[in-house]
Amino acid sequence: MTPGSRRQVSVAHQTPLADTARRPPPARTSRLLGRLAIVVVLGFVVASLLTARLFVWPSLPTLPAHADAIIELAGPGDRDVTALRLARNHVAPLVIQSTLPGDATSNTCLPAVRGITVECFSPIPATTRGEARWIGRRASEEHWTSVILVTTPDQAWRARLRVQRCFPGTVYVATTPLPVRQWPRQIAYQWGATFKAEALQREC
Repeated sequence: MTPGSRRQVSVAHQTPLADTARRPPPARTSRLLGRLAIVVVLGFVVASLLTARLFVWPSLPTLPAHADAIIELAGPGDRDVTALRLARNHVAPLVIQSTLPGDATSNTCLPAVRGITVECFSPIPATTRGEARWIGRRASEEHWTSVILVTTPDQAWRARLRVQRCFPGTVYVATTPLPVRQWPRQIAYQWGATFKAEALQREC
């Protein structure tokens, strides 16, 4: 046997040993996969609980017998019904509807309600933050101490957070049902919007 052939034999015997050393033992791999599965399940459970708490069943203060204004925010769901019901019960002397540019009804406010002032406005920018800034300015001009926002459950927590940053008074929220088919889209949207409100836009 030549020296060259001995080196080849030596290498051939060492290669399987090196591969075995690099490969995790089956038991260790199983433990790692088990831990990863636990982390994924826990992450899913936490995300589900947060989704339910923030967007499906948000914790909101009980509506008052009286407030300075009812503000219907723009968005999905039949918000007009809830805003008008509150107005007709004379919960506030003023009801204001937010309308977005390009909306077919942007030039039309809510129907008249006897004994109640009905108005509408278009926020700039056309976002919840724009609505909150408008509410803050109007509240300062008219010395409001409380408002009732009308929206759907998915937006309720974030809308209240936004308005509280612009208005030092008490912010209540009345919700109207969100159509079932819109829940998946709105939950995904609200997670992104909530991240923006909490991490990127923490001021009014």
